[in-house]
Amino acid sequence: MTELERDIIREILNIGLARAADSFAVVAQEKVLLEVPSLDLLMSDDILLKLREYQANHVAVQSDIRGDFTGTTLMFFSGQHVQRLSRVCLRMQVADSIEVDELQESLLLEISNIITGALVTQLANILKANIYGAPPTTFDGDATALVSHLLPSKSLQPLIFSVITQFSDKSNSVELPLMLFFDRATFEKILDIIRGYDFLGKHLASA
Repeated sequence: MTELERDIIREILNIGLARAADSFAVVAQEKVLLEVPSLDLLMSDDILLKLREYQANHVAVQSDIRGDFTGTTLMFFSGQHVQRLSRVCLRMQVADSIEVDELQESLLLEISNIITGALVTQLANILKANIYGAPPTTFDGDATALVSHLLPSKSLQPLIFSVITQFSDKSNSVELPLMLFFDRATFEKILDIIRGYDFLGKHLASA
């Protein structure tokens, strides 16, 4: 992957995530700020450490990407997210905690579905691919099992896109970590599309 190809992939994600951020802002009724995603190649042990770090103080929601591409998204909601979203969307006054009831869990799943759906739709449009997001599920098991699901073969090192979004009010902001996992075969397909067609210039020209 050349630096130009890396920049193009970052821009593709920016376009998709901008739509996802807009969708989230409507639900959260807050301003949403989006950081430029980083592209990291991580070994399985490093992924495991990062997941355990997030899982210790976040509610993890997983959604698989299916169709022409294979991938997984993981969103991590902190206690502050749960508290603020419960207040805005459910009219519930709750403590800052990752202990959620059935109604709050349904809310987090729906928000993850909205964000992942907006991202996947934009990626499908830009890359001319038939892909869709599977219904999200909360993940509260051991991170090792999740990594085994994401990395069925240690020889197939995935490309990890780590994204930090923020939604904020006048007083403070709260980070909303999002990780995208694409397997090697999917990444090769994306590169083939980039190398075979100037879709980015045409997409930006028509925007």
